[in-house]
Amino acid sequence: MKKYACLLFFALLLNGCDDGDLTVDSVNFDSVTPQSCDTINRLIYKLKSQESLLLQLPPNSIKNDVTVPGTPIIYNIDSNGNGSYRFLYRAYDGTVATANICGTIPPKTPNVTQEWVAISGQIVIISTQDFETDATTGATKITGYTHNINLKNVTFSKPSGIDQVQEDFPFGNFTTKLLNPVAISFTDTNAGYCEIAKKIYNDNGTSAVIIKNFDDTLIKNEVTPPGQPRTRVINATATTNNVTYETYAGTLPDKTSDYFCAGQTSSPPVNSTWVANTGSSTNQTGIIEVTTTEETNVFRHKVVLRSTTFQKGNSTFTPGTTFLIGTFTTSK
Repeated sequence: MKKYACLLFFALLLNGCDDGDLTVDSVNFDSVTPQSCDTINRLIYKLKSQESLLLQLPPNSIKNDVTVPGTPIIYNIDSNGNGSYRFLYRAYDGTVATANICGTIPPKTPNVTQEWVAISGQIVIISTQDFETDATTGATKITGYTHNINLKNVTFSKPSGIDQVQEDFPFGNFTTKLLNPVAISFTDTNAGYCEIAKKIYNDNGTSAVIIKNFDDTLIKNEVTPPGQPRTRVINATATTNNVTYETYAGTLPDKTSDYFCAGQTSSPPVNSTWVANTGSSTNQTGIIEVTTTEETNVFRHKVVLRSTTFQKGNSTFTPGTTFLIGTFTTSK
């Protein structure tokens, strides 16, 4: 009996010896934040001291836009673990760092001691926008997006030869920050006016808010009664009273009337276009307001947007409860 007890104790000692390798039965990275190797998010990863989770995607598969509720973005993991959409788990014989994952020439150590390769399943992504709200004006600024990544019905091919299936594998929230947050910011209160092209605009050199195709009765050389501006409802789909916010891939010319009034040229090109949603006179949303006063030889028109929401794709922001586009004058 003593002989068998000694043999059992010796076996336990052998199994308890730590040779630096990590033996894994289950994977848990719930407390680890996902990171990316580059700005186009080709490889998103999570690291623990001797473990990594690797999610490989084609460039720009992570979309900086809000997903429609109930309609996430879904990618299928490539069969046999090869292709554009891959998901892997790795264990190492030492401490693993970002350089081991993202380095052009990865360090020789640590060595991979175990690898699980996903051979089927789906990558499910739900994206929401991150924004800041001005407590005074109500204006919002889109600063980035949070992408909740979940893997469904994943089958791992393991070194043991026995596949492991996980119905639900939460990868976590991956955030992308916008280099140029989306918000309207102008310091000049002088608006531009294109009488023939029917445009009113203001810009800061690299972006502009533009009222296009305003109807003929919006701008009149008539003083408006106090507290009673002329109003028109913004219309996103009709041919009149359209409002857009545009950003440009370059700097606008000093004489912006040449750009906006003479038929927009191709330089600088438009980088992005946000369209103001159709308003409602009942709810007092999406309203163009014009207040006209009389001065020597001119009429001055003050143009304001009230409770306006701009949209591109599924992302939205507002310049605030009231937003001054600016003022301009017309001759008597």
